[in-house]
Amino acid sequence: MGGYRRNGVGKEVMSDSQFKNDLDRESTSDADLTKRLRKLDDRIAQTKAEHSDRHDNERQRTSLANRSALAYGFHLSSEFIASVLGGGVVGWSLDYFLPTSPWGLIAFVLIGFAVGLVNIVKSTKARHPDH
Repeated sequence: MGGYRRNGVGKEVMSDSQFKNDLDRESTSDADLTKRLRKLDDRIAQTKAEHSDRHDNERQRTSLANRSALAYGFHLSSEFIASVLGGGVVGWSLDYFLPTSPWGLIAFVLIGFAVGLVNIVKSTKARHPDH
C-alpha cells in the first residue's frame, strides 16, 4: 500500500507525505513544461519572423515585376497606337493634298497597323530572346 492509508469508510487515500511528493513532482514537471513552452514560443516567433521577411521580399519582387510588366505593356500599346495614328495622319494629308479621297487614309492606316505589329514583335523578341 506504500503511501496510501485507509480512511474511515475503507477507501484508500493518499497519505500526506505521498501527496507532498506528488506535488513536488508536478511542480517540477510544470516548470519543465513551462520551460518547454517558452522555447516553443521563441521558435514559433523566430520562424514567423523569418517567414514574414521572406514573404515581404517575395512580395516586393512580385510587385516590381508586375509594375515592370505593366509599364512594358503601356509602352507597347502606345507604340502601336502611335504608329496607327501616324499612318492615319499621313494618309489624311495625302488625301487632302491629292485627289485620292479615301484610299490614302485607308492604305496608310493599314500600313501604320502593320508597322505597329512589327514594332511589337521586334520589341518582344529583344526583351525575351529565348522565345
